[in-house]
Amino acid sequence: MSKVISELSASPGRRVFGVGVLSILGLLLLRMALVGTVTGSGGSWLDGLVLVLGLGSIGGAWVMYKATARRLILSEDALSDSEGVVLARLEDIVTVDRGTFAFKPSNGFLMRTSNGNTRLWQPGLYWRIGRRIGIGGITRAAESKAMADLITVKLAEREAAKTHGL
Repeated sequence: MSKVISELSASPGRRVFGVGVLSILGLLLLRMALVGTVTGSGGSWLDGLVLVLGLGSIGGAWVMYKATARRLILSEDALSDSEGVVLARLEDIVTVDRGTFAFKPSNGFLMRTSNGNTRLWQPGLYWRIGRRIGIGGITRAAESKAMADLITVKLAEREAAKTHGL
């Protein structure tokens, strides 16, 4: 087992807020659909659509609640979550982007890897599509920045070792 360098978890306040907002949205949509306030007559296809959207919002809140219970762990070898899912091995990471205009989660950063992988999504914590991995969402900005900086340092050390033949 390699040494843990850094950990990143969801902020408790943001976690409650995010799950709460999705839950309230779902409950309001369910109430609208069941009372029939969308069309006024009840039984319309719009009421069915609102019912499906309400159930989807409540389901999304549950998925976010479960996902944000995980932590991201940066070790000497890889970035993985607390369930053991490896997001990227450090030798596969090419760049880390924390820029303002980067397509990244809120309070997070974007990594590009040298090889593509399967899609993953843990709402509020991370996503992975092909060669891109977005870290963040409802995490603390300072912890995300620290993890991104540590990965950047590891990349610089790797490049220095290649350049100097170490």
